[in-house]
Amino acid sequence: MIPITGRLVIPSHEYEERFVRASGPGGQNVNKVATAVELRFDVAASSLAADVKARLAVLAGSRMTGDGVLVVDSREYRTQAQNREAARARLVDLVTRALVRPKARRPTKPGRGAKERRLQSKRQRAGVKAGRGRGGPGDD
Repeated sequence: MIPITGRLVIPSHEYEERFVRASGPGGQNVNKVATAVELRFDVAASSLAADVKARLAVLAGSRMTGDGVLVVDSREYRTQAQNREAARARLVDLVTRALVRPKARRPTKPGRGAKERRLQSKRQRAGVKAGRGRGGPGDD
């Protein structure tokens, strides 16, 4: 099981870890030992709240498959244990960010003073542009 917050944990039956061969440095190890970790978390069937699932799907982006499975891949370390911890840490980070509800935007209107300042600057700008004309009276 993976602890997310003090009260929230992901039970071990909701995720699956697969170990595959990693590319990159590792000497003879690289061809023999499956050190890269592919953590698959079924968001659709998880015990998370519906709004958290929706935010998690948006945050995951291309890491989410069509059937609602989040795939976290880690192959940065040379050992299986370190890669497993890195993948779990990424999952915890994603779920933690999905738990935060976005603040509701309260629509506001500009005040009377702001409207007046905007109109005043428009009048001033129009006057500047009007003064640039050619061929008016007195232009010789």
